[in-house]
Amino acid sequence: MGFFSGMRKDIKAVFANDPAAVSTLEVLLAYPGFHARQCHRIAHTLFRWHIPLLPRLISHISRFFTGIEIHPGAKIGDGFFIDHGMGVVIGETSEIGDNVTLYQGVTLGGTSHQRAKRHPTLGNNVVVGVGAQLIGDITIGDNTKVGAGSVVVDSVPANATVVGVPGRVVAVRNPDTDTVERLPDPVGEKLENLEKRIAELEKSSTTGKKRE
Repeated sequence: MGFFSGMRKDIKAVFANDPAAVSTLEVLLAYPGFHARQCHRIAHTLFRWHIPLLPRLISHISRFFTGIEIHPGAKIGDGFFIDHGMGVVIGETSEIGDNVTLYQGVTLGGTSHQRAKRHPTLGNNVVVGVGAQLIGDITIGDNTKVGAGSVVVDSVPANATVVGVPGRVVAVRNPDTDTVERLPDPVGEKLENLEKRIAELEKSSTTGKKRE
């Protein structure tokens, strides 16, 4: 995929995901996520050519102007969209499929100091919400949605919805029937039962004081 054809797909991704986008000129001049992606295209090419220093320098300059840090070694597909983008961090061995959307504050981080695959792999059509943290060599399946503020440390199947700390799958969509299966949430159920028990105890305590 050529540089300009990839850029055109990224512009289309902006219009597909951001209703506030008005014109192509506005995207070219005023969308930091788009700018960071195009800088990464250049830095990644130089990185693959094993050119020293310059790829990291381009990444560093891009971070200064956009608030988005993408390591030159990260592999990113077409139609990539970063909304707002401030605080987004994408590690060296991250792999991102096509038509992926990241919101501000997302981290694709690593857990190892070894020179090995240590960052997440995201499939196609993945959406990662505000402030979500995806940590380690995990795989996020195609069409998966990660809720805002989630911390995901385990791989997630395709067509899933993930929320919470730590992240847990709460729903899986069947692409053939377009139906959603809601999965049991034992942690949420325990918290709900605990809240009910506390309310019962408080009510009992209040009733006892009135009798006295």
